[in-house]
Amino acid sequence: MDSTVWREFGCPLVGATGAGPLDGTTVAVKDLYAVAGHRVGAGNPARLAEAAPETVTAPAVAALLAAGAAVAGIARTDEFAYSLAGTNRHYGTPPNPAAPERIPGGSSSGPAAAVALGEATVGLGTDTAGSIRVPASYQGLYGIRTSHGAVSTAGVVPLAPSFDAVGWLTRDPAAALAVGRVLLPARPVRSFPRALVSDALVALASGEVRDAVDAATGRWRADPRLPSIEPTGFDTSTLPDALEAFRTMQGWEAWRAHGSWVAGHRDTLNPDVGARFDTAAGYTAADHDRARNRLRRFVSEVDDLLGEDLLLVPSASSAAPERGDSTLGGPVIEAARAATFALTCIAGATGRCAVSVPLPTGVPIGLCVVGPRGRDLDVLVLAERLRGAGVCG
Repeated sequence: MDSTVWREFGCPLVGATGAGPLDGTTVAVKDLYAVAGHRVGAGNPARLAEAAPETVTAPAVAALLAAGAAVAGIARTDEFAYSLAGTNRHYGTPPNPAAPERIPGGSSSGPAAAVALGEATVGLGTDTAGSIRVPASYQGLYGIRTSHGAVSTAGVVPLAPSFDAVGWLTRDPAAALAVGRVLLPARPVRSFPRALVSDALVALASGEVRDAVDAATGRWRADPRLPSIEPTGFDTSTLPDALEAFRTMQGWEAWRAHGSWVAGHRDTLNPDVGARFDTAAGYTAADHDRARNRLRRFVSEVDDLLGEDLLLVPSASSAAPERGDSTLGGPVIEAARAATFALTCIAGATGRCAVSVPLPTGVPIGLCVVGPRGRDLDVLVLAERLRGAGVCG
């Protein structure tokens, strides 16, 4: 067992409770989900030491077990899911099998690495501001952030409940869709007439990512069976204000969830996560209310622009930073996080579903398909078609 990937591992750790469409599937469960008989550590050894074994399994995990899946183990997370890097001084940085010299991305770093290594079929994680989409992009995986509220987050350690969403990672789109058919509400599958691309949003990414996205949209346009791609205006001048509002709401809620514990255990936190909690401690109720009102306007603006159309954006602003740049809280990691946040917060703030698909590039790079709220299954079906059309790897 690689202890940078797994906190607990079994053969399996928890067996299936039923039979069904996920027979033979193994799941790496992020160390935020309650699994009966096991503790939740949320990426911090002090919290783990104080935790009692859970008595009830989180509904999302229970549904997978009832459908025939088994829990392979409990996988690592960045502390309290408050990071996008995948680095953790307590347990070490999980590997990135697709790019061994680069970081894995977080906060669903353990589940992503377990899937990329072939040690689990599915990595069950969470996504608040990109914690599924970023490791999917960095490791060449498929990853879905579900529509906010589409899958129950009961039994999951929160970060910011207004934005927290269940998500999962797989090596192929068929496996992602199979999980979706178990966890998501059943609805007739509908197609999308249009996918929108904003040059201004794509321009927020590095040249390497821009080139990969341009090549992917070129292949997409060449297949008449796929939704038509059309340009759209996106006022990126509104993003800094929306980003600040998102950070404020996220921090305010994170402090409400964990502040009392953090205040008594500040010296146990990784430097980057500790600094975020320090900032979060200073937000007031008035700050929160102003941020919430600003985000409501942003959501309305995005909804007016997109309607029921798809939006195509880079899953992350760059390929994964190299491990030599991965000093906890260092400038390279923080710069990558800030730039990526501008892209990932669009789905995070609006509650839309988003699926990252891996592009056929040398260094892993993801294309994110942002869909309307509640149409998660439709986007997962489209991901299968994109692979068949050669748009993604």
